[in-house]
Amino acid sequence: MSAPSTATLKRAVPRFGRAPKVTKNLRKNSRTLLPQPHVPVVIGDIAPCRVMDHYYTTLQDDLMYMTYKHETTPRPTREIRLTFDPSDPYTKNRYNPPVGGSQIGKKPAPPVTPENVAILERIQIHTMIKEAIGSRQTLLPAIMAIRALTGETYKGGGRHTSEGIQIVRAKKSVGGWIRPGVPVGIKVDLKGPAMYDFLGTLVDFVLPRLRDFPGVVLPPQSSSVNSPSAVSGVVSFGLPPAAMGFFPQIEVNLDSYPKSYGMHIHFVTNATGLGAQNRARALLSGFQVPFVRK
Repeated sequence: MSAPSTATLKRAVPRFGRAPKVTKNLRKNSRTLLPQPHVPVVIGDIAPCRVMDHYYTTLQDDLMYMTYKHETTPRPTREIRLTFDPSDPYTKNRYNPPVGGSQIGKKPAPPVTPENVAILERIQIHTMIKEAIGSRQTLLPAIMAIRALTGETYKGGGRHTSEGIQIVRAKKSVGGWIRPGVPVGIKVDLKGPAMYDFLGTLVDFVLPRLRDFPGVVLPPQSSSVNSPSAVSGVVSFGLPPAAMGFFPQIEVNLDSYPKSYGMHIHFVTNATGLGAQNRARALLSGFQVPFVRK
């Protein structure tokens, strides 16, 4: 029995509609010389974020209950400029100076509403490499370690807001050994699910394994509540170089990173006004970040 011909097989296969057209003339990227799609490709989340779901399902309501203050009377308005009589010819063309004094530590917190409950906006990781002042090549191991630790690259996954690993450069001369424009370190900003994934890894794998880390040290009770740091809504602390080896992304292949680097972690929240840093600490304590007062 002879095999059926190619024309017979084509007639036997049913066709539903037209076959899709494949565009061969794709635009090429001028930098990588690779084909570039006609539409921006954005990689979405492949799994739900456990820490982010914990905030929206449990922690947000608890913070609203803990920080709510009922205000029965309207807040008094404050004159931000001196008042002049416009009909007076002497003050008509006179300069109207603003009220003097810094108000950064005097502004009260905004009224507590469901829209302005404390929330984590971004996490910034910063590390300084002193050897980079003499040779900028020493930044490469730190860039590789922080990139593996956070997974952030420039516009990675099609996210146009991702700036990736940024090089920190000196802004002014210090003692003659640092000149303006010299690279002195690196930093990265985490937002969205990547921020919560890093926070979950930090509290689950890194902080419990640090022997000399009892918690984030709180300021003494006698400290001022009007200082710029107290009304900023930012909580910062540092980790020693040994902590980098406790991250699973680094620990799985520790020999690839010949040197460990310490880091400063800044948790930036939307809290403002008096007591902003206390509300930020309450938010982080809900994520199991320990605090201690010495």
